[in-house]
Amino acid sequence: MPGATTDHRATLTPQMLQYDAKFSDAGEIRWLPYLMYFHPPSHTSVVVNTDTLGFRYATHEGGRIAVVGSRGHDAVSVLAGSSTVFGMGATSDAATIASRLNHYSGGDSPPWLNFGGRSHNSVQEILLYALNKHRLPRTEQIVLFSGFNDLGLARLPASRRLESGAFFMCNDFFERMGGGGNGQVRGLARLRRLRAGDGERADEDTILDLDAQIAYAADLVLRHLDLWRALATDAGAKLTFVLQPLAGWVREVGTTEEEALFAQLDELGRFSDMYGDIAQVSVGREYASQLRAGCERMGVDFVDISPKLAAAIDPTDWIFVDRIHFNDFGYDLVAKLLLDELRA
Repeated sequence: MPGATTDHRATLTPQMLQYDAKFSDAGEIRWLPYLMYFHPPSHTSVVVNTDTLGFRYATHEGGRIAVVGSRGHDAVSVLAGSSTVFGMGATSDAATIASRLNHYSGGDSPPWLNFGGRSHNSVQEILLYALNKHRLPRTEQIVLFSGFNDLGLARLPASRRLESGAFFMCNDFFERMGGGGNGQVRGLARLRRLRAGDGERADEDTILDLDAQIAYAADLVLRHLDLWRALATDAGAKLTFVLQPLAGWVREVGTTEEEALFAQLDELGRFSDMYGDIAQVSVGREYASQLRAGCERMGVDFVDISPKLAAAIDPTDWIFVDRIHFNDFGYDLVAKLLLDELRA
Protein backbone atom coordinates (compact mmCIF):
# COMPACT_ATOMS: atom_id res chain seq x y z
CA MET A 1 0.00 0.00 0.00
CA PRO A 2 1.27 3.50 -0.75
CA GLY A 3 2.59 5.14 2.40
CA ALA A 4 2.58 1.89 4.41
CA THR A 5 5.54 1.45 6.77
CA THR A 6 7.15 -1.74 7.95
CA ASP A 7 6.88 -2.56 11.65
CA HIS A 8 10.45 -3.80 12.07
CA ARG A 9 9.94 -4.62 15.75
CA ALA A 10 7.06 -6.96 14.93
CA THR A 11 8.86 -8.64 12.04
CA LEU A 12 12.44 -8.76 13.36
CA THR A 13 11.85 -8.99 17.13
CA PRO A 14 8.31 -10.30 17.75
CA GLN A 15 9.28 -11.28 21.31
CA MET A 16 9.38 -7.58 22.18
CA LEU A 17 5.59 -7.44 21.99
CA GLN A 18 5.42 -9.68 25.06
CA TYR A 19 7.95 -7.51 26.89
CA ASP A 20 5.89 -4.44 26.00
CA ALA A 21 2.72 -5.99 27.42
CA LYS A 22 4.08 -6.81 30.89
CA PHE A 23 7.65 -5.58 31.29
CA SER A 24 7.68 -1.96 30.09
CA ASP A 25 6.64 1.41 31.48
CA ALA A 26 3.37 0.99 29.59
CA GLY A 27 2.94 -2.57 30.82
CA GLU A 28 2.19 -4.04 34.22
CA ILE A 29 4.19 -2.04 36.74
CA ARG A 30 4.29 -3.58 40.19
CA TRP A 31 4.81 -0.80 42.74
CA LEU A 32 6.81 -1.80 45.80
CA PRO A 33 8.07 -0.02 48.92
CA TYR A 34 11.78 0.86 48.97
CA LEU A 35 12.48 -0.41 45.43
CA MET A 36 9.70 1.65 43.77
CA TYR A 37 8.85 -1.07 41.23
CA PHE A 38 9.65 -4.60 40.15
CA HIS A 39 8.45 -7.29 37.75
CA PRO A 40 5.11 -9.11 37.91
CA PRO A 41 5.39 -12.20 40.13
CA SER A 42 4.61 -15.74 38.95
CA HIS A 43 4.42 -14.62 35.33
CA THR A 44 4.37 -17.43 32.78
CA SER A 45 4.84 -17.27 29.02
CA VAL A 46 7.00 -18.75 26.28
CA VAL A 47 9.26 -15.68 26.51
CA VAL A 48 9.48 -14.65 30.20
CA ASN A 49 8.84 -16.54 33.43
CA THR A 50 9.25 -15.17 36.95
CA ASP A 51 9.20 -16.64 40.43
CA THR A 52 6.77 -15.63 43.18
CA LEU A 53 8.84 -12.50 43.89
CA GLY A 54 9.22 -11.39 40.28
CA PHE A 55 12.79 -12.57 39.63
CA ARG A 56 13.30 -14.07 36.17
CA TYR A 57 14.17 -17.74 35.97
CA ALA A 58 17.50 -18.88 34.56
CA THR A 59 17.92 -22.30 33.02
CA HIS A 60 20.37 -24.67 34.69
CA GLU A 61 21.23 -28.32 34.01
CA GLY A 62 17.95 -29.11 32.30
CA GLY A 63 15.86 -27.29 34.89
CA ARG A 64 15.50 -23.74 36.06
CA ILE A 65 16.56 -21.64 39.02
CA ALA A 66 15.53 -18.31 40.52
CA VAL A 67 15.91 -16.54 43.84
CA VAL A 68 12.91 -18.31 45.35
CA GLY A 69 14.04 -21.86 46.04
CA SER A 70 17.74 -21.14 45.54
CA ARG A 71 18.53 -22.38 49.05
CA GLY A 72 18.15 -25.88 47.64
CA HIS A 73 21.68 -25.39 46.24
CA ASP A 74 24.87 -25.38 48.29
CA ALA A 75 25.99 -22.12 46.67
CA VAL A 76 25.02 -19.69 43.91
CA SER A 77 26.52 -16.97 41.77
CA VAL A 78 24.67 -13.67 41.36
CA LEU A 79 24.39 -11.69 38.13
CA ALA A 80 22.98 -8.30 39.11
CA GLY A 81 22.05 -5.22 37.12
CA SER A 82 19.08 -3.77 35.29
CA SER A 83 17.15 -4.69 32.14
CA THR A 84 20.08 -6.11 30.16
CA VAL A 85 20.68 -8.61 32.97
CA PHE A 86 16.92 -9.24 33.18
CA GLY A 87 17.17 -10.12 29.49
CA MET A 88 14.95 -7.71 27.58
CA GLY A 89 15.07 -8.88 23.96
CA ALA A 90 15.78 -12.55 24.67
CA THR A 91 13.29 -14.93 23.07
CA SER A 92 13.20 -17.11 26.21
CA ASP A 93 14.62 -17.43 29.72
CA ALA A 94 17.24 -19.78 28.28
CA ALA A 95 18.73 -16.98 26.16
CA THR A 96 19.55 -14.53 28.98
CA ILE A 97 23.11 -13.94 30.17
CA ALA A 98 22.61 -15.85 33.42
CA SER A 99 21.27 -18.87 31.55
CA ARG A 100 24.09 -18.78 29.01
CA LEU A 101 26.64 -18.53 31.83
CA ASN A 102 25.09 -21.65 33.34
CA HIS A 103 25.26 -23.37 29.97
CA TYR A 104 28.91 -22.55 29.29
CA SER A 105 30.10 -23.05 32.87
CA GLY A 106 29.44 -26.74 32.50
CA GLY A 107 28.97 -27.20 36.23
CA ASP A 108 32.36 -25.65 37.03
CA SER A 109 30.75 -22.96 39.19
CA PRO A 110 27.61 -22.58 41.30
CA PRO A 111 24.49 -21.79 39.26
CA TRP A 112 23.96 -18.18 38.20
CA LEU A 113 20.86 -16.34 39.41
CA ASN A 114 19.22 -13.60 37.35
CA PHE A 115 19.16 -10.62 39.75
CA GLY A 116 18.24 -8.10 37.04
CA GLY A 117 15.70 -5.39 37.80
CA ARG A 118 14.22 -3.67 34.76
CA SER A 119 14.85 0.11 34.75
CA HIS A 120 16.74 0.01 38.05
CA ASN A 121 19.49 2.49 38.81
CA SER A 122 22.55 1.64 40.90
CA VAL A 123 20.87 2.29 44.25
CA GLN A 124 17.89 0.13 43.32
CA GLU A 125 20.26 -2.64 42.24
CA ILE A 126 21.98 -2.71 45.61
CA LEU A 127 18.65 -2.48 47.45
CA LEU A 128 17.25 -5.41 45.48
CA TYR A 129 20.19 -7.55 46.57
CA ALA A 130 20.21 -6.30 50.17
CA LEU A 131 16.49 -6.93 50.60
CA ASN A 132 16.79 -10.48 49.28
CA LYS A 133 20.24 -11.57 50.47
CA HIS A 134 18.68 -13.62 53.25
CA ARG A 135 16.96 -15.82 50.66
CA LEU A 136 20.25 -17.01 49.19
CA PRO A 137 22.62 -19.82 50.15
CA ARG A 138 26.34 -19.18 50.20
CA THR A 139 27.23 -16.80 47.36
CA GLU A 140 30.50 -17.53 45.61
CA GLN A 141 30.55 -14.79 43.01
CA ILE A 142 28.74 -11.51 42.29
CA VAL A 143 28.90 -9.80 38.91
CA LEU A 144 27.33 -6.37 38.63
CA PHE A 145 26.59 -5.74 34.95
CA SER A 146 25.48 -2.13 34.98
CA GLY A 147 26.24 1.55 34.35
CA PHE A 148 23.99 2.95 31.63
CA ASN A 149 20.92 3.93 33.64
CA ASP A 150 22.84 6.18 36.03
CA LEU A 151 24.48 7.92 33.10
CA GLY A 152 21.22 8.32 31.21
CA LEU A 153 19.48 9.73 34.29
CA ALA A 154 22.35 12.10 35.15
CA ARG A 155 20.93 14.70 32.74
CA LEU A 156 17.80 15.24 34.79
CA PRO A 157 17.67 18.47 36.82
CA ALA A 158 19.08 18.62 40.33
CA SER A 159 15.61 18.53 41.89
CA ARG A 160 15.12 15.05 40.45
CA ARG A 161 18.58 13.71 41.22
CA LEU A 162 18.65 14.53 44.93
CA GLU A 163 21.38 12.63 46.82
CA SER A 164 21.18 9.11 45.46
CA GLY A 165 20.44 9.76 41.80
CA ALA A 166 17.32 10.03 39.70
CA PHE A 167 15.24 6.99 38.90
CA PHE A 168 12.95 6.15 36.04
CA MET A 169 9.40 7.47 36.45
CA CYS A 170 10.63 9.87 39.14
CA ASN A 171 8.67 12.73 37.55
CA ASP A 172 5.42 10.82 38.10
CA PHE A 173 6.48 10.04 41.67
CA PHE A 174 7.29 13.63 42.55
CA GLU A 175 4.13 14.95 40.92
CA ARG A 176 1.93 12.52 42.83
CA MET A 177 3.76 12.98 46.12
CA GLY A 178 3.96 16.74 45.95
CA GLY A 179 1.15 17.96 43.76
CA GLY A 180 3.27 19.25 40.90
CA GLY A 181 6.28 20.31 42.89
CA ASN A 182 4.71 21.36 46.22
CA GLY A 183 4.84 19.77 49.64
CA GLN A 184 6.94 16.65 49.72
CA VAL A 185 9.07 17.62 46.73
CA ARG A 186 9.99 20.97 48.27
CA GLY A 187 10.82 19.19 51.52
CA LEU A 188 13.09 16.71 49.73
CA ALA A 189 14.80 19.52 47.84
CA ARG A 190 15.38 21.46 51.06
CA LEU A 191 16.84 18.33 52.66
CA ARG A 192 19.26 17.95 49.76
CA ARG A 193 20.38 21.59 50.09
CA LEU A 194 20.91 21.24 53.83
CA ARG A 195 22.97 18.09 53.38
CA ALA A 196 25.12 19.78 50.74
CA GLY A 197 26.62 21.69 53.64
CA ASP A 198 27.99 24.59 51.59
CA GLY A 199 25.36 27.12 52.61
CA GLU A 200 24.49 27.90 49.01
CA ARG A 201 21.06 27.36 47.51
CA ALA A 202 21.31 24.73 44.82
CA ASP A 203 19.63 25.49 41.52
CA GLU A 204 16.88 22.91 41.35
CA ASP A 205 16.67 23.24 37.57
CA THR A 206 20.40 22.81 36.96
CA ILE A 207 21.22 20.33 34.20
CA LEU A 208 24.82 19.16 34.03
CA ASP A 209 26.88 19.39 30.87
CA LEU A 210 28.06 16.13 29.31
CA ASP A 211 31.45 15.99 31.04
CA ALA A 212 29.79 16.67 34.38
CA GLN A 213 27.15 14.01 33.68
CA ILE A 214 29.87 11.41 33.12
CA ALA A 215 31.69 12.38 36.32
CA TYR A 216 28.45 12.50 38.32
CA ALA A 217 27.26 9.09 37.09
CA ALA A 218 30.67 7.48 37.65
CA ASP A 219 30.79 8.83 41.20
CA LEU A 220 27.28 7.56 41.90
CA VAL A 221 27.95 4.08 40.50
CA LEU A 222 31.20 3.83 42.46
CA ARG A 223 29.56 5.01 45.68
CA HIS A 224 27.01 2.21 45.43
CA LEU A 225 29.64 -0.25 44.21
CA ASP A 226 31.45 0.32 47.49
CA LEU A 227 28.32 -0.97 49.24
CA TRP A 228 28.40 -4.02 46.97
CA ARG A 229 32.06 -4.47 47.95
CA ALA A 230 31.17 -4.47 51.63
CA LEU A 231 28.31 -6.94 51.16
CA ALA A 232 30.40 -9.19 48.91
CA THR A 233 33.22 -9.19 51.44
CA ASP A 234 30.79 -10.11 54.19
CA ALA A 235 29.42 -12.95 52.03
CA GLY A 236 32.90 -14.16 51.07
CA ALA A 237 32.04 -13.60 47.40
CA LYS A 238 34.26 -12.33 44.60
CA LEU A 239 32.89 -9.07 43.12
CA THR A 240 33.31 -7.95 39.51
CA PHE A 241 31.89 -4.80 37.90
CA VAL A 242 31.09 -4.96 34.18
CA LEU A 243 30.22 -1.77 32.32
CA GLN A 244 27.27 -2.74 30.15
CA PRO A 245 27.55 -1.84 26.47
CA LEU A 246 25.55 0.49 24.28
CA ALA A 247 25.28 -0.14 20.57
CA GLY A 248 27.11 3.13 19.89
CA TRP A 249 29.94 2.16 22.23
CA VAL A 250 30.46 -1.07 20.28
CA ARG A 251 30.31 0.32 16.73
CA GLU A 252 29.18 3.53 15.08
CA VAL A 253 26.93 1.88 12.49
CA GLY A 254 24.92 -1.25 13.17
CA THR A 255 23.72 -3.99 10.87
CA THR A 256 20.82 -3.50 8.48
CA GLU A 257 18.48 -5.04 11.07
CA GLU A 258 19.81 -2.91 13.91
CA GLU A 259 19.61 0.35 11.97
CA ALA A 260 16.01 -0.40 10.93
CA LEU A 261 15.05 -1.10 14.55
CA PHE A 262 16.92 1.96 15.85
CA ALA A 263 15.16 4.23 13.34
CA GLN A 264 11.73 2.91 14.30
CA LEU A 265 12.48 3.23 18.02
CA ASP A 266 13.66 6.81 17.49
CA GLU A 267 10.25 7.60 16.04
CA LEU A 268 8.49 5.93 18.94
CA GLY A 269 10.66 7.01 21.85
CA ARG A 270 13.14 9.68 20.67
CA PHE A 271 16.18 7.79 22.00
CA SER A 272 18.63 9.72 19.82
CA ASP A 273 17.17 13.05 20.91
CA MET A 274 17.47 12.10 24.58
CA TYR A 275 20.67 10.04 24.69
CA GLY A 276 22.39 10.47 21.34
CA ASP A 277 25.32 12.38 22.81
CA ILE A 278 26.13 9.71 25.42
CA ALA A 279 25.91 6.95 22.79
CA GLN A 280 29.21 8.13 21.29
CA VAL A 281 32.25 5.85 21.52
CA SER A 282 34.28 8.66 23.13
CA VAL A 283 31.75 8.95 25.97
CA GLY A 284 31.83 5.21 26.59
CA ARG A 285 35.61 5.28 26.79
CA GLU A 286 35.71 8.21 29.21
CA TYR A 287 33.00 6.71 31.41
CA ALA A 288 34.86 3.39 31.43
CA SER A 289 38.12 5.13 32.30
CA GLN A 290 36.61 6.82 35.36
CA LEU A 291 34.87 3.65 36.50
CA ARG A 292 38.02 1.58 35.99
CA ALA A 293 40.06 4.01 38.11
CA GLY A 294 37.47 3.89 40.90
CA CYS A 295 37.31 0.10 40.81
CA GLU A 296 41.09 -0.10 41.06
CA ARG A 297 41.05 2.17 44.11
CA MET A 298 38.64 -0.11 45.95
CA GLY A 299 40.13 -3.38 44.70
CA VAL A 300 37.19 -4.49 42.54
CA ASP A 301 37.76 -6.20 39.19
CA PHE A 302 36.52 -4.10 36.26
CA VAL A 303 35.50 -5.20 32.76
CA ASP A 304 34.58 -2.90 29.87
CA ILE A 305 32.74 -5.32 27.61
CA SER A 306 32.12 -2.91 24.69
CA PRO A 307 35.57 -3.11 23.03
CA LYS A 308 35.61 -6.88 23.56
CA LEU A 309 32.29 -7.15 21.74
CA ALA A 310 33.57 -4.90 18.98
CA ALA A 311 36.56 -7.17 18.46
CA ALA A 312 34.44 -10.34 18.50
CA ILE A 313 31.82 -9.46 15.88
CA ASP A 314 31.75 -9.07 12.12
CA PRO A 315 30.02 -6.06 10.49
CA THR A 316 27.07 -8.27 9.55
CA ASP A 317 26.59 -9.81 13.02
CA TRP A 318 23.22 -8.65 14.35
CA ILE A 319 23.40 -8.48 18.17
CA PHE A 320 21.11 -5.64 19.36
CA VAL A 321 17.29 -5.38 19.40
CA ASP A 322 17.62 -1.77 20.51
CA ARG A 323 20.59 0.35 21.58
CA ILE A 324 20.77 -1.25 25.05
CA HIS A 325 19.39 -4.80 24.82
CA PHE A 326 20.55 -7.82 22.84
CA ASN A 327 19.02 -10.54 20.74
CA ASP A 328 19.77 -14.19 21.53
CA PHE A 329 23.02 -14.19 19.58
CA GLY A 330 24.18 -11.05 21.37
CA TYR A 331 23.37 -12.37 24.83
CA ASP A 332 25.14 -15.65 24.05
CA LEU A 333 28.25 -13.80 22.88
CA VAL A 334 28.27 -11.53 25.94
CA ALA A 335 28.09 -14.59 28.21
CA LYS A 336 31.04 -16.22 26.44
CA LEU A 337 33.16 -13.07 26.67
CA LEU A 338 32.21 -12.51 30.30
CA LEU A 339 33.03 -16.08 31.26
CA ASP A 340 36.44 -15.72 29.61
CA GLU A 341 37.08 -12.64 31.76
CA LEU A 342 35.92 -14.33 34.96
CA ARG A 343 38.17 -17.33 34.29
CA ALA A 344 41.23 -15.25 33.41
